[in-house]
Amino acid sequence: MQTTKVLSWQSLCLMTFTSVWSFGNVVNGFANQDLKVVVSWLILFSIYFIPYTLMVGEMGSTFKDSGGGVSSWIRSACNARLAYFAGWTYWIVHMPYIAQKPLSI
Repeated sequence: MQTTKVLSWQSLCLMTFTSVWSFGNVVNGFANQDLKVVVSWLILFSIYFIPYTLMVGEMGSTFKDSGGGVSSWIRSACNARLAYFAGWTYWIVHMPYIAQKPLSI
């Protein structure tokens, strides 16, 4: 008997939230803005995290045999040059974030 494992969109959204935004930013936002930040969280959650989660889930299930990541998805959907640019911009955008992470520790 084969069982299929299904990850609910709520679980995937929480995993996305913790990996992209993290709970540390929740504490910082609350410390800076009090309860007013809850409105910002709801807006951010509805226009960013839920669509992002659904897109990543769709791409991951569509290209499940790929090596993974944005560049694999774009290479399968478009071409290798566009996949290279997508991987490069993804890396460049995250460099400042990665560089400042040790400072917060």
